[in-house]
Amino acid sequence: MTTPIFVLGEALMDCIAQPDGRLLPLMGGSPFNMTRAAALRGARVAYLNPLSTDLFGQGMAQLLQKDGVSLPGGSSRLPTSLAVVQVTDGQPSYGFYREGIADRDYSVDGIVALLRQQERPGILHTGSLLLIPPEHNKIVAILKAARELGWTISVDINLRPKVAGDLAQYVQALRDIIALTDWLKASDEDLETMGFAKVAIGESARLVRELRAGAPAGALSRVALTFGGEGAYLDIEGQHHSLPVPRITMADTVGAGDTFWGNTLADWALLADDAAARVASTLEHAMKAAAINCTRQGCQPPSWAEVQSFQG
Repeated sequence: MTTPIFVLGEALMDCIAQPDGRLLPLMGGSPFNMTRAAALRGARVAYLNPLSTDLFGQGMAQLLQKDGVSLPGGSSRLPTSLAVVQVTDGQPSYGFYREGIADRDYSVDGIVALLRQQERPGILHTGSLLLIPPEHNKIVAILKAARELGWTISVDINLRPKVAGDLAQYVQALRDIIALTDWLKASDEDLETMGFAKVAIGESARLVRELRAGAPAGALSRVALTFGGEGAYLDIEGQHHSLPVPRITMADTVGAGDTFWGNTLADWALLADDAAARVASTLEHAMKAAAINCTRQGCQPPSWAEVQSFQG
């Protein structure tokens, strides 16, 4: 039976700066992107945060539903969050507008009630902007309750240091959340900002050991580390594999990590058994999906059929 994936996180409009000064609005937000990627891979996915009743929010709801995502979180009269994105040499940088917005219009009790209503526990994913203090306090409370209910916790750190007022406080918040996490994704930039030394794909095994050493026994059973153009590394309960990035003609990298993790989670949700034995194929398919996304402007995750037919 397919394990459901429930996603808690931001949905926003990526307003991508164009050479002529115009802003091109594209739907985005790391958890929103991840939700779509997992659904397009074939997983059963629900997005938990409210979506705005404004034009942007309505469009997001329609796109998620088109991709097969359910929306138990309902709607909010608050506006959709915005991010202004500047892409330089294929790499995005962000400025966020996130006060009084729809995807933060949720309560701990409301989310926990939605989780409790499910027939059986599944995978609860979160990460990115909701991990920034003081918002992280709500997330910690939800994750603790979810664990008690038997849910598996997935986190994509996706650290945004420019948005946080106090970086040290932010890093400590991340460590508190990692302690509650079963399956973790982190990028090389995440690890460097958190203070890890010698961050490179060749150091992946050591980095995973250090992450696990700082977490309670039994946490972080599955860890994915991404290294931009160098490739990625996946460890499942000690079974590990690394791969270089497929050769592509790149448009940009917006949503590449989200697409990678969405396909990884979907693989585990669809095939719950023998994940460690499939570590190489899981990583290969996730990297192919991310590579296809990078050939498109903005985050546009591929379907499973596109991943299967990809040659790179």
